[in-house]
Amino acid sequence: MSKWTVIRAFTPGAQIAPDTRERVLEAAAALSYQPNLLARSLATKRTNLIGILVDDFANPYKLPTLERLTGALQSNGMLGVLININRDYDHVAAIANARQRQLDAIVLFGTAFHDDTITSADIPIYVLARDSTISSIPSVTCNAERAMEEICAHLEKRGYRRPGFMAGPRTVSTALGRRRRFADFWKKRGLPLAAELDAARYDRHTAAAALRAYLEDTPPTERADVLMCENDILALGALDVARNEFGLAVPDDLAIIGYDDIDFSGMAGFNLTTYRQPYEQMVDTLVDMLMGRRPSQTVRLPGRLVARATG
Repeated sequence: MSKWTVIRAFTPGAQIAPDTRERVLEAAAALSYQPNLLARSLATKRTNLIGILVDDFANPYKLPTLERLTGALQSNGMLGVLININRDYDHVAAIANARQRQLDAIVLFGTAFHDDTITSADIPIYVLARDSTISSIPSVTCNAERAMEEICAHLEKRGYRRPGFMAGPRTVSTALGRRRRFADFWKKRGLPLAAELDAARYDRHTAAAALRAYLEDTPPTERADVLMCENDILALGALDVARNEFGLAVPDDLAIIGYDDIDFSGMAGFNLTTYRQPYEQMVDTLVDMLMGRRPSQTVRLPGRLVARATG
């Protein structure tokens, strides 16, 4: 049995007869043999390691998506290397480290990334769950234009006419496009945004502070009648303040809409109207690109409006 037959037997997707692969694996098990992946990487120039850069771990949407992504990588013979981008270890250091470790590609799954470093990186880069603002870097995301059309049409039908928007941190190389498309919908109908709130981070505390300040400073007759939040965790923070600190009836006094459909959103205590991102399909599409099964190009997939009690 040649060494090339053995290599193919241990290579996911390699062409080899099933009975031959079975005989190789049985022999390897009897000998307690495991292939040396480091040695193989020197020959193939591939390590099958994919860097996943994350900078907003407080966002509950991240966990199920990471579970799907790391599982899909592993089932395709690759391994995800999770890199925590924070104040002590930024994306510049992470990308430099990725070069040194010969990672095959990097997935940006967060917010705080900058054009200059990303465009100069000599390693394939992909953006997950956000739009890439750099034409040469593909992204796999939910179709924000379609999502905002569905959400706004739902709100318009329910009679809301004083729309407000709460956004998370603004970034350079990645974007969501939700604020702009939300505002465009209402502008076409002669209804400018009645409120634009900004949260410095994607967490419930900053969302609560932003809505608290707005409600304290704005007379009830001048307030928005619906608040679209850029994601669910912002919406839940806003919902808590509206109900429990200001005694507002949701959705009668103020409707609140989220985006993501995280698990908490469906709980009876929240019952949040939101928009479900197709994260399973997004992850599978990205992995197909990493495996070379489809072209590396931007893909925007449709999601689904989940209408509940808050709007």
